[in-house]
Amino acid sequence: MAKDVADKDAEDEVEGEAQEGEGEEGGKKKLPLRLILIGAAAGVVVLGGGGTAAFLLFGHHGPAPAHAAKAKKDKKDGGKDDKSGAQIADGPDGVVFYTPPDIVANMDTADGKPTFLKLKLTFELPDHDTADTIDEDMPRLQDMFQTFLRELRPEDLSGSEGSYQLRMELLRRVNLIIAPAKVNTVLIEEMLIN
Repeated sequence: MAKDVADKDAEDEVEGEAQEGEGEEGGKKKLPLRLILIGAAAGVVVLGGGGTAAFLLFGHHGPAPAHAAKAKKDKKDGGKDDKSGAQIADGPDGVVFYTPPDIVANMDTADGKPTFLKLKLTFELPDHDTADTIDEDMPRLQDMFQTFLRELRPEDLSGSEGSYQLRMELLRRVNLIIAPAKVNTVLIEEMLIN
């Protein structure tokens, strides 16, 4: 009988250890499951928030109404708005005004402080064929603008002399890129230094 009680105590002890082991395994299974659920919930929040932010920032562009498509086509015929973001308008005396997209360049400063230059330029052209040439050469022009403007310092652009020198340098460089076509003049519509 004492042997039966000792065997029964040993069996109970083994069962208790087995149950503890199951409890530990059960606890280990619950912890990763909780982590997975928390991670999934966080992912849904991040992706949902990012999608919502993109929707709000970039807007929803559904199918355009028929009158909007017609207005866009009319704009291409007269004062056309090019795919590159450039605007072309007829000016007085048969000249054509070509406004490329705004140019933003990081400028070189002595103190190393980040300084940006934003330019809105308009080119005065002799005809629409020159505008087409500029459109074709726009990647080269943008590269030229960036490399040239990055080397300037804010003090290079101070005063009317600085603006004049900038216009002349840009005119010379644009005409080199689009040769044999020629731009009559470069007009600075806006120049901001930050």
